Order: sequence, then structure tokens, then C-alpha cells
Amino acid sequence: MKHSEKDEFAAFRAKIMRRVCGNALLSVAIVVGLYQFLWKQRLGDVVVGLLEGLGFYHERAFRIYHEYFRGYREVYFAAAMVLVFLLLLWRLFRWMSRYFAEMNQGVEVLLADEGEQIRLSPEMLPFERKLNAVKQELGRRKAEAALAEKRKDELVMYLAHDIRTPLTSVIGYLNLLEEAPDMPEEQREKYLRITLEKAYRLEGMVREFFEITRYNSRQITLAKEPLNLCFMLVQLVDELSPVLSRRGNTVEIEADEGLTLCADADKLARVFGNLLKNAAAYSEPGTEIRIFAQQREGKVAVSFQNRGGEIPAEKLAALFDKFYRLDEARLSDTGGTGLGLAIAKEIVLLHGGDIRAQSKGGAVTFTVELPAGEETL
Repeated sequence: MKHSEKDEFAAFRAKIMRRVCGNALLSVAIVVGLYQFLWKQRLGDVVVGLLEGLGFYHERAFRIYHEYFRGYREVYFAAAMVLVFLLLLWRLFRWMSRYFAEMNQGVEVLLADEGEQIRLSPEMLPFERKLNAVKQELGRRKAEAALAEKRKDELVMYLAHDIRTPLTSVIGYLNLLEEAPDMPEEQREKYLRITLEKAYRLEGMVREFFEITRYNSRQITLAKEPLNLCFMLVQLVDELSPVLSRRGNTVEIEADEGLTLCADADKLARVFGNLLKNAAAYSEPGTEIRIFAQQREGKVAVSFQNRGGEIPAEKLAALFDKFYRLDEARLSDTGGTGLGLAIAKEIVLLHGGDIRAQSKGGAVTFTVELPAGEETL
């Protein structure tokens, strides 16, 4: 593609050079023709004839021609050259200005918020392609910005609901505790436990918001160190066993015990934890969640696979977008802020890796690829 564009630009430059050189040669040819065919042979007769037509005798007319025309022939010749050159230069500029006018029209179409394609002359094809590419890119960015703004608005609305629910519970139980100082100890402990759970949920929401803000502003630094990946996954499954047991999920890990990589252990545990909790939340009850880890071509790939409903392709591509949740219902008791996978993606990108999702045959698979070895430090 780049080679083709270079050829097209070269052809455009060659056409301009041909036009410039052609005009220069044409001006020289015209001036030489004037000198050869008019000045040296016929111009004197023409001038004398005109003077005689005005009433001068032949001798008087010839003398005037000799003194005022022939004596200053170099001046007239130079003036003729300049005049011819200026006329041809004006013609050349007029031809060139047509391209500038086309470019100006193309820029106006580019700035217009319309789907109209930019059309230029055939010789301006490279510029036409560039302008259309810029127009498409601007349209894509505008659509992404509109989508991000929409999701932010939705997030504010959802959070207003999600935060209000536990906050109302916290205020309600605290009011009960304040209004009933003689409440039985067992009931008091129950209310305190519920209040604490709701407060922890609020804290988690706020923490996620601060965290995604830090990642967006690139204020996160990695503390990389060699770590045993298999051990990390086993430890993570043990820590999240209460979450897995709620839906009767089990986990099978397929990883070499000696598999290691160089990464930030805390942040990588956050990635795998988010993926495992996501797999548990959207898997069928009582099914097995499988974790595969292997090293290939200088990279370590870790996959989390669960059995669940099929995810449409358009939603699959948006899973890692900020403020996106697959569950449109957003129940406040089970839904999050929609930032878990977005945070996981940011952490993986900071490590120089990649994360992707696949849905096929009722199985949903999230795969994380990270560089392996000390060279990532």
C-alpha cells in the first residue's frame, strides 16, 4: 500500500514538473517565434504600413520606425518576453489553483458532519484517500467518544441506584441501633454485621473508581518479580472458594508446577481474580471452571473457561470497555461497577500483554497473554 502511494505521489509530482517545464518551453518558443517571424521580417513593414495609414509619407514613416522602434528593439523584445512569460505563468497558477480549490473543498467535506465521501481529480487520488481515511478516523473517534459518554451517563445512573441501596440500608440499620439502645445483643450483632457488609460494598465501589482513574492517568507503576504461576492460581482458587461455592462451581487447574513469569504479583492476582469471579458469576450452577496455563513462543498464556450462555459477537467485543456490564439488569446485590474487566485489561496492557474473550459452543473463554522471562523487567 505504501509503495503504491509513493508511486501515485511520484506521478503527481511528475505531472506538475511536466506542466511547469512545458510552460517554460512554450514561452521561449513564442518569444523566439516573435523574433524570427515578426521582428526580423514583417514587423517593420507592419509598423511602416500603419504609420502610412495614419497619413505619414513613406520616408517619414520609415524614419519613425527606425528611430523609435528599431533603435529600441532590445527593449521591446525584453518586454515581449516578460509579457509572454507572465501570461503563461498566470495560466500555470490558474491550473495549480484548481488543485488547491479541490483540496479546500475536500477539507470542507472533511469538517462537515456528513457521510459524504471526498471526491477529487484522478491525479489527486493519494490526497483523496488520505482525506477519506482521516474522515473515517474522525468518525470512528467521535462514535467511540459518544459511546463512552453514554456509558458514563449510564454508570452515573446505575451507581446512583447501586450506592443508594446499601447506603439506605446502612442509614436504616444505624437509626435502628440508635433508637433502640436496649435491643437484644443477638439482634444488634446481626444489624451491625449487615451494616458492615453494606459499608464494605460501598468501599469497594469507590475503590474501583479511584483505581480505574489511576490507570487512565498512567499513575500506576509495576513492581515486577519472578513468580510461580501455578502456585498463584491454586492460592487464588482457595481464597475465592466462598464465591465459587455459592453456585456450586468447581475449578480444575491445568498448569505446569514449574511455570514462572516475571510480573507484578499483586496486580496480576487482581487480573486473575476478576476473571475467576466473572467466570463464577456467569457460569451455570454446579459446572466446572477450567484454568489452562502454558508457555509458548516466549509468552505465557492463561485461560479461564466456564460453561454459560452464548455471548453475541457485538457484546463480546465490548466486554473490556469501561463502564460495560453484560448483565443489563444490574441487580445491586450481584452487579458491580462494570470496571472489573476494564481494570484487568489495563493491568495486562501495562505488563505488555494482551487479553481477549471468546464464546463458542456454550463455553466462554478469557485468555491472558503475558511476556515471559527477565527481559520484561
